[in-house]
Amino acid sequence: MPKIKTHKATAKRFRATKPKDKAKVKFMHATGGRGHFNGKESGNTGTAKRTDASAVRADVSTIKRSMPYAA
Repeated sequence: MPKIKTHKATAKRFRATKPKDKAKVKFMHATGGRGHFNGKESGNTGTAKRTDASAVRADVSTIKRSMPYAA
């Protein structure tokens, strides 16, 4: 039986957390809107964009299928 391939675009965008309980794994992604035109934004907005966000629950099953060895 061959190995299942990882979808590389998904693997570059998301990273899986490593909880002790495998059922509680979360997929994190970088916050968007950081490329350019950020000079007019407040400092709090810039700080908030530096933190990672968790993936939407509707997308988690698709991400798990795309990254079979992450979770």
